[in-house]
Amino acid sequence: MYRLKSSLFLFGAMLCVVKINAQCESWTNSPMADELENYHVIYKQALKVEDWATAYENWEKVFAKAPLGDGKRESQFWDGAEILKKKFEQATDEAGKKMYNDRLIALFNQYISCAQSGGVITASEQEKNNKIAYAYGRMAYEMYYTLNSPYSQNLEAIKNAVKFGGVNNEYIIFDPAASIAVFQYKNNGMPKNDVIELYNQLNEIADYNINNNASLSDYYSQAKENMNGTFAKIEDEIFDYTFFKEKFQPEYESDSDNPDVLKKIIRKLKEKNCPADDPFLVQVETAWSKYATEKNAEIHAEHAANNPAYAAKHLFDEGKFGEAIAKYDEAIAEEKDPSAKAQFYFAKASIQFRKLSQYSSARSSAYEAAKLKPGWGRPYMLIGDMYGKSARQCGDAWNQRLVILAAMEKYAYAKSIDANVAEEATSRINSYYGSIPDQETGFMRGVKEGSSVNTGCWVSENVRVKYKQ
Repeated sequence: MYRLKSSLFLFGAMLCVVKINAQCESWTNSPMADELENYHVIYKQALKVEDWATAYENWEKVFAKAPLGDGKRESQFWDGAEILKKKFEQATDEAGKKMYNDRLIALFNQYISCAQSGGVITASEQEKNNKIAYAYGRMAYEMYYTLNSPYSQNLEAIKNAVKFGGVNNEYIIFDPAASIAVFQYKNNGMPKNDVIELYNQLNEIADYNINNNASLSDYYSQAKENMNGTFAKIEDEIFDYTFFKEKFQPEYESDSDNPDVLKKIIRKLKEKNCPADDPFLVQVETAWSKYATEKNAEIHAEHAANNPAYAAKHLFDEGKFGEAIAKYDEAIAEEKDPSAKAQFYFAKASIQFRKLSQYSSARSSAYEAAKLKPGWGRPYMLIGDMYGKSARQCGDAWNQRLVILAAMEKYAYAKSIDANVAEEATSRINSYYGSIPDQETGFMRGVKEGSSVNTGCWVSENVRVKYKQ
């Protein structure tokens, strides 16, 4: 947050005004004191009944000679502002409106001049500055809502109000200031940095009074909300991540469990290049991670309840292989599509073989998969792998080599029906060639090459004997 700056603005020189009375006099020592006081009383009574013609006539007479009245109060300036505003609104021609426009602005400038010169009694320099700021603020308000003054002139009044009053400015300047700043920026009439500076100044005024001005706190809160709504039109263009951190903090604190809020904050802060280690960003990302974890768990539980195959996969990932097989059985029972059912059988076979060493059951599951999806070589590749892995558990060297032949036959068959596994099957066959029976051993057993021999063991496959060359 930037501190309020006191740049000098030569507002008075930029306005075309008609001076009412450059002096700051009272009727205290005037030989016309009684007469002037009588005019004062008459216009005051006229104001009460909204007799604007009488009020204006008598106010003019006393103000021309004694702008500060009895010297103890400033009411003639602010009464005059009310009267001139009404006369402006009642004027039916442009000349009349211009006259009252100029006189109203001149009135504010005269008060400011009197305050600066000491004509307006103040107890301290701060009180003097506050009165000057009040006049600039009121002038800016009337220029915006009543007089429809040029924005450049109005903006100078606002800047001067901020310059002199700082945090003591009225909330009434917020709407004009925000609207004018946004308009000027969009039309290249106000640089980006000036807009940011003004916003920060107004924000400081609002926050100070929200926290320290109990009687008007709600008014400043509403003014700040309205201001932010206006600046929202250009906020993406002018503000960095620090602005959005402050903007989103209250929303996060009040709705930190809302995933849409979390996503919005994270997206915007990252878009504005907020450092990854920024405490607020880390806090929001942590909240999002917690939500995502919990949500994913909910989704998983829902899918698992309604999709046995999904549940089976996750049970497998958790190392719960028996439970995974049970879920695949559920999926197989519920599935109508043969191809999908084949996949479930194959997954079941893989678990039975690779995780549980249940070879016979695994082979049965693989054959079911192959039956449901003709032309699919993968189940036969799996059976070949089962044979190859279990060969050493199947009797003597001769029987072990026969099991290897059984594995090679499965690979060969897979290759013959499914080109997608051909390369892999060829590689497996070649890797096992050195483990097939040798001719000498076969002759000793009376087995000729090409003979059909049962492997025995759990495999119990009839294989065509082939010898190493």
